[in-house]
Amino acid sequence: MISLAGRDIVHSWGKFVLTGLGLGLLIGVTFTMAGVYRGMVDDAKALLNNSGADIWVVQKDTQGPYAESSSLADDTYRSILGLAGVTQAANVTYLTMQVHKGNNDVRAMVVGFEPGQPGAPGYLLAGRQITRSHYEAVVDVMTHFQLGDRIRIRRHDYTVVGLTRRMVSSGGDPMVFIPLKDAQEAQFLKDNDAIVNSRIRTAANPALNRPGVPGLLNAINTSQTSNHNVNAILVRVAENQSAETIAENIRRWKHLQAYTRTQMEDILVTKLIATSAKQIGMFLAILTIVSAAIVAFIIYTMTLGKIREIAVLKLIGTHNITIASMIMQQALGLGLIGFIIGKIAATAWGPAFPKYVLLLPEDTLRGFVIVMVICALASTLAIRAALKVDPANAIGG
Repeated sequence: MISLAGRDIVHSWGKFVLTGLGLGLLIGVTFTMAGVYRGMVDDAKALLNNSGADIWVVQKDTQGPYAESSSLADDTYRSILGLAGVTQAANVTYLTMQVHKGNNDVRAMVVGFEPGQPGAPGYLLAGRQITRSHYEAVVDVMTHFQLGDRIRIRRHDYTVVGLTRRMVSSGGDPMVFIPLKDAQEAQFLKDNDAIVNSRIRTAANPALNRPGVPGLLNAINTSQTSNHNVNAILVRVAENQSAETIAENIRRWKHLQAYTRTQMEDILVTKLIATSAKQIGMFLAILTIVSAAIVAFIIYTMTLGKIREIAVLKLIGTHNITIASMIMQQALGLGLIGFIIGKIAATAWGPAFPKYVLLLPEDTLRGFVIVMVICALASTLAIRAALKVDPANAIGG
């Protein structure tokens, strides 16, 4: 049996392919938007996986350390470590900032950690782990730093001794790992001018610089220039222990906030990136409507261009279902071409995006079904126009 749709496509294949190319690029943008959202979720999960923690202990009444500010005394971990079922408890700091290399800078999350404890980079692509207590760094390859580079964080220079991959913040910023003491200084201590001004104010305050109390002013100045705060304590629990039970004990007896892996993932995915997810969802909805409108307009225009041919088909006794099938097949063929081009385009330009774009197979399959359904629905307008064609148009002037 001769395929009327196939014959018509072959007859005007140039127009059909170019139309499919335009539709494919639009579908490629849609796939990319979905991939950006998937990438954001994967970044959030990667952040939790890389920390190596089962429980995050943060300042009471906060959702830190990733969603909001959190500050704890750095000796608090000792009381956490003494709880039954806890195998490791380590201090960690997180600070998103510009890291400088010469005249260039990179937006990064600076992580202060203790070697061999939760929060340390899990693996390296090149180089070695940090072995000195100061001025060494391990960086994610997304920073584009190389081994041996000298980078500047606040007032100090650090030597890059190791490279890692997929160590990113929930916002997709690459991580820079430095020793905990250096990170505490970078995050919490004031600059030199601020310290000098603070000492002048302290000395001018009679309550803090009282006559006859030797050493008081020096003690106060020392406390102002030293810091013992961290953002969170990462906790690992024994295999046979319940993380939720231990977290509840921390909340009840230590008067701190504690989140399990499930709770922290909920904060990152459903709260921290919720607004971005809604915005991407709106773009996807708009792109879907635009795609449907474009397909409907193209198929309708192609149908109007074949009014005389359709009238001839009716005149020789062709059934309406055959004509409708021809238009439907053309619409689905256009959708198939657009889908293939869109998938290839999204795969090709995805790695060039500054944020991670994750294209999942299930999203591809779901996208294929949606494209086919849209094309089928969009063809109904053209089918209605074709079925209303009068056979007499075949012999009209």
